[in-house]
Amino acid sequence: MKTAYLSFLGIVGIGFAAFFFITIGPHLIENPNVVAAFKAGYVNPYSSGFATDAICCWLVLAAWVVYEKFEKGIKHGWIALLIGLVPGVAAAFALYLVMRMRQLKSM
Repeated sequence: MKTAYLSFLGIVGIGFAAFFFITIGPHLIENPNVVAAFKAGYVNPYSSGFATDAICCWLVLAAWVVYEKFEKGIKHGWIALLIGLVPGVAAAFALYLVMRMRQLKSM
């Protein structure tokens, strides 16, 4: 079951990162205006909801990473937070869960 869990996390995390870079990468290379790219997430009510959800999910992940750093001694969570900025929270969350599992196992 653990192997299936880790495989699923890897597929989702890497799959999302690949989708992100394939979909957004060419446009960002063509027009490297990050502010405009961020604003594009708010072009209509639906995209605004999804963009706000992603930002709030990153904030929840950040709170969890900081909490577990001090309460459980989980190290290097900041790497997941950086990955949460680019490509996104799906890849960051998957990475953090794998890092967390490995560190808790060794404690």
